[in-house]
Amino acid sequence: MNPIGNFKKEVAENIRHLGEDEDVQALSRIWSRETNQHKYTYNFSWLGRPIIQYPQDMVAMQELIWEIKPDLIIETGIAHGGSLIFYASMLELVASCTGSEGEVLGVDIDIRAHNRQAIEEHPMAKRISMIQGSSIAPEIIAQVVAKAKGKERVLVILDSNHTHEHVLAELEAYAPLTSVGSYCVVFDTLVEDMPKEMFKDRSWGPGDNPKTAVWKYLETHAEFEIDKSIQHKLMITVAPDGYLKRIR
Repeated sequence: MNPIGNFKKEVAENIRHLGEDEDVQALSRIWSRETNQHKYTYNFSWLGRPIIQYPQDMVAMQELIWEIKPDLIIETGIAHGGSLIFYASMLELVASCTGSEGEVLGVDIDIRAHNRQAIEEHPMAKRISMIQGSSIAPEIIAQVVAKAKGKERVLVILDSNHTHEHVLAELEAYAPLTSVGSYCVVFDTLVEDMPKEMFKDRSWGPGDNPKTAVWKYLETHAEFEIDKSIQHKLMITVAPDGYLKRIR
């Protein structure tokens, strides 16, 4: 009798059944559609900094960080810096438990002065570095590649400009830095599943967004696969089809 193994099997079955339940999936999309009209993701912070993420995705990222124990987490898109603080704090916990060390690199085209100051003054700043510039500019890509050189375990997160063209360029630039067994997480793929009216003031929307970029990228990159077990587990996520696991 293996109670731990049995529990894991039970959880796997739960997740499989959720993935097959079209009614629950439809309810999740309705919930996301209605709450996003109220900027639901703006309601949360991590250790004092706004994070602008679903709590469910935060839990998923915590699980991945513990599993992978990355030496480097690369994130495009900084905003208020909550995600950088969150990832750094997870790496701090991993280090306290295992002794492994990790750091976070954030890239953003516009790191506003008040956000930079708040991040740099935060206790987790010791694990964070930032680069200002377009994430798809050759000189910025070169700096990130140099930072990743020699790192054994790399986790990549794409969460900046959400147009198809931009995200596809980010995937081409940064997904190859993902270590085998780790993930390239593409946020806001949910845009494809929402009404176009929700994005009147944006340059992205259904048909032109992170999910369409993921689908295009995967046509020629068999080294990645969508880990649908994560979105089925969460049910509420901004990243359906966006948790990409590097398998080779």
